[in-house]
Amino acid sequence: MPILTIGNAELHFDIQGQGDAVLALAPGGMLSHRELWRVTRDGRPREYPDPVAALASRYRVIAPDQRNAGRSRAPVLASDGWTTYARDHLGLLDALGVQRFHVIGSCIGSSFALKLCELAPERVASAILQQPIGIAGQEGKRGESFDQWADTVRQRDPAIDERALEGLRHNLFGGDFVFSVSRDFVRRNPIPLLILGGNDPLHPRAVSLELAQLAPAATLVEAWKTQPRRYLDAIQDFLARHPA
Repeated sequence: MPILTIGNAELHFDIQGQGDAVLALAPGGMLSHRELWRVTRDGRPREYPDPVAALASRYRVIAPDQRNAGRSRAPVLASDGWTTYARDHLGLLDALGVQRFHVIGSCIGSSFALKLCELAPERVASAILQQPIGIAGQEGKRGESFDQWADTVRQRDPAIDERALEGLRHNLFGGDFVFSVSRDFVRRNPIPLLILGGNDPLHPRAVSLELAQLAPAATLVEAWKTQPRRYLDAIQDFLARHPA
């Protein structure tokens, strides 16, 4: 797995295939790393096919481990937030010579993807939001997920600044909606979105429905998890309709 230093982060990533670039931002909450496209955090196979492997037959798929997840490492600062991660992603693409790209993000990766749409709209050809996270009533809370990740950081560095962890928690999950961008941004966002709808407490269906209603160029697909062919066809057809 290649390694690049991007800002203050050491990012591990994988590249498969050739063609237009697809940035693949894995599920797994704060523990998001490339292997979680294939398996859950407790090692069970995913219900759906690995999109990284499937897309590599037509695209150049770039799949990073997020900072302080998988093999990637970075300091934790109280000022860190969604923009910190977006700078990692854009810096990685810059280092690889990629100007324009598609992005597929699952779970927290959906919020990463929306932040990229906001910060670099001229570079994002299209975005696929798979099981987007967000707040819908009492659903979508991310405290437990953050705590699990924070425990891994503490185990690696017992002297970690707890104020830095709390600042990061607030900056990432102290808001509402999809955490990383506002409803007003989604209303104004012209980038085509494919929304593969969520249907559980951590990925509330109401969030997917609201994104699809707000975004001017959104396509919503539901009931895809147990239909592998429908899942892959939806992704591949969407990307084909929006070349980079």
